[in-house]
Amino acid sequence: MTYSAITLYRLQACPYCERVVRKLDEYGLEYTSRFVEPMHGDRDVVKRVSGKRTVPALVDDTTGVTMSESANIVDYLEKTYGEGS
Repeated sequence: MTYSAITLYRLQACPYCERVVRKLDEYGLEYTSRFVEPMHGDRDVVKRVSGKRTVPALVDDTTGVTMSESANIVDYLEKTYGEGS
């Protein structure tokens, strides 16, 4: 198993998660997907990582950033890894 500095906590067929996946793919970033429990109350792994049970949640070990909310994650990826970075 290879190490990826970026980990994305997500749900299957979640449109907000897919928005982040498209951005990661657009920038050619390697990442590890961690699929989580569909029941909000069962997402303890996400809560331990980000402090919230919402997905998507992204952990970037390169920069030390942990965040949730797809719009915030996409904005972060654009500023950190996009053409203007």
